[in-house]
Formats: sequence, C-alpha cells, structure tokens
Amino acid sequence: MSNGLTERQRKWFASVRESLVAKTGKSLEEWVAVMAMCPETATRARLKWLKDTHGVGQNYGSMILDAAFPENALGWDEPQALREALWHDAGSLAVLEAIEAVAATLPDVTSGQRKTYTAFSRKVQFAAMRPLKAGGAVLGLKLDPSVSPRLSPAVRKESWSERLVAVVELADAGAVDDEIGRLFIQAAENG
Repeated sequence: MSNGLTERQRKWFASVRESLVAKTGKSLEEWVAVMAMCPETATRARLKWLKDTHGVGQNYGSMILDAAFPENALGWDEPQALREALWHDAGSLAVLEAIEAVAATLPDVTSGQRKTYTAFSRKVQFAAMRPLKAGGAVLGLKLDPSVSPRLSPAVRKESWSERLVAVVELADAGAVDDEIGRLFIQAAENG
C-alpha cells in the first residue's frame, strides 16, 4: 500500500493548477492578492465568499486558499500532519489501522490522507473513512448497499467521492471483522 496520490490523481491536480487562468481569468498570484481583501476569516466562509463574489468553485477555491493562507493549510504534502489532526481519538485511530491492515493485503492500493477523511484508491477511489465524534469511524465503499445487511445507503453528503454509495459505522476496531474485510476487498475490485 503506498501513501499519497495515485498517478491519475496527481495528473488531475496538475490539470487543475494549469487550468486556473483559463477557467478563472486570474493567475494564482492574482488570486492571492484578491484574498487579501476577503472579509472572512474561516476557511468555509472564505470558500463561500470566493464562490459568491467571484464564481470560484471548490477545487480552485481550495487551491487559492492554500496559497493565500499557507499558515492555515495542511496540504497534501503533509499527510502525517493531516492524519494526526483528523485521527486524534485513539479509538477512531484503531478502527482506521484495522482497515489499513486489510488494505495492506491488497496490491496497488494507495492510501491518501485528506483534511476530513482517509481515502483508499487503485486507479480511482473505492473507499474512504472518517472518524465519528463519538468514537469509531464511518467507512464508505464503492458497493451496492444491498450486498450486505451491514451496509446502508449513503444519505449524508460526504466530502469524499460520490461513487462511495454504501456506508457502515464501525464502533471499534473489533467491528473490522472478516465480513468488513471481504466488503473492503470487493470494493477494491470494483475500483
């Protein structure tokens, strides 16, 4: 299992950066100057301001904010810091580590840390996981929820891929049993 981004994901991020001027009319440096006039201080509010005031979408907005406010950015190049910030609860971390142990048995799996979740990909993302406030974690899978009674349809809009239509809440590391391992592997084969 490798950490970071798949080759496809690296190419996508590079294309977003390369297309910034064509899509928005401004360079990254110009957008950084625009952000100096933003009245907002919270990240989500800044993203909303960019969209409402300048029509800038989520992907370009995130890239602009990371450049304009590097002190607030935990970027893709700092996966360990992102992981520590997200998975600070020991119980939730134990659930993640149990899923990572399953992922380690599969070839060509890339685990990538994002601000709000941990992603698992081959060519495309097939699973993602985020901690729950009460402990444990929720696992999203690229599977039809009907393949197991333990799975539910994803009803909450998650920040991960819309392809992950099945979810399961895992209260502790012991919940990552043979069936969850089988479902994770099946999702990897779908991805």
